[in-house]
Amino acid sequence: MTTPPPGQYPPGQPYGVPLGPGGQGYPPQPVYGQPVLQPVVISQIQPVQPVPQPQPEEAPSGDSTQAIRRVLISAAIVGLVIVLVGVVMIVSNPDEYTAPARSTLKVAAPQGGLAPSVGPGGPGQPLTQAVATAPPPLPKIPPAPAMQPSTPKRLVIPKIGVNAPIKSVGLDRNGAIQTPPINNPNLVGWYRGGPTPGEAGPAVMLGHKDTTTRSAVFARLHELQYGDKIEVYRLDGTVAVFTVGGVEQANKETFPTDRVYGHADDAELRLITCGGTYNRVTGHYVDNVIVYALMTGSRLAKSKS
Repeated sequence: MTTPPPGQYPPGQPYGVPLGPGGQGYPPQPVYGQPVLQPVVISQIQPVQPVPQPQPEEAPSGDSTQAIRRVLISAAIVGLVIVLVGVVMIVSNPDEYTAPARSTLKVAAPQGGLAPSVGPGGPGQPLTQAVATAPPPLPKIPPAPAMQPSTPKRLVIPKIGVNAPIKSVGLDRNGAIQTPPINNPNLVGWYRGGPTPGEAGPAVMLGHKDTTTRSAVFARLHELQYGDKIEVYRLDGTVAVFTVGGVEQANKETFPTDRVYGHADDAELRLITCGGTYNRVTGHYVDNVIVYALMTGSRLAKSKS
């Protein structure tokens, strides 16, 4: 039974009864002949109450349901693809998604994991980082008298096959010492803000460990050890000869600034390069390898044969 169109019934009249010719909700009357009269008992007449009819619920249209289903399926597929891509990236590049570790720092020393002094270095010797208060390691050889300042021109380290020109470098915009240009892997940078090699104080030189395609000038710097010789050819025609006192591998976040750049009465040398684990996220090694040396002799360049 359906709801009648509005306005078809007068107010207060029940619906659902077939209409008579007069349009009222009463039983139809015959068209011909006399009306049939039937006795009516007044007390038996009961008011007719309207029967409420349940309203049909509107079902969502088929197009809307299908659209919602497609959106949900698409979202699930996209989420699954993102998860799979993330898993593949982590598996393929574990170093990028794990904390970098210093693979060559093998000594579990006291005082916060740092050694009490800089190690001698060399093959078979674990490279360590010393406590902040440890002094620079010096060989047990009397120092040579310091010379007058003179610009360094060439660095020679026979032990590891280094024979490289030297370029002066300054500070970058962040206040750190610049490194020599990467397009010349066999180039050493000398920090011109400090002493020249052979002059009293710590002269500092830097070189790359490698490039994206090959090894660089200081690739074997970590192989140096106590007693090895380093030669610096100077513009004034002299050669400052240094003796290695020790080698340190230090985390860049706790770089031993005082030990490297601090005051020194004698002519000393610091050679610095990168070391430890390469972090592909930052594009840098996490450590520095530092060689400490003391000038123990000098000679004229022309006497080299």
